[in-house]
Amino acid sequence: MLDSIPLFPGLPGGPELLIVLLIIVLLFGANKLPQLARSSGQAMGEFRRGREEIEDELKKGAEEGESDDDEEEDETEAAAEATETEAENKQ
Repeated sequence: MLDSIPLFPGLPGGPELLIVLLIIVLLFGANKLPQLARSSGQAMGEFRRGREEIEDELKKGAEEGESDDDEEEDETEAAAEATETEAENKQ
């Protein structure tokens, strides 16, 4: 039987990273690398801020949902008591 040979056997090491860096320099040029790194950093920062905003909204929504449940229970109890009081007054 033929054993399959993985295309990427593991995490890239030193020589592989040097080859990737060389290809990046050839594609983008040495002058554009700082701009590329800066824009990548800005994009990562925007992504992080967006993720944090969504997490905060979800936490607030969960907290409001819990407080809404408590308020609904209080309103239900108050309505039940009012109905009982009205029934007693009619008798």
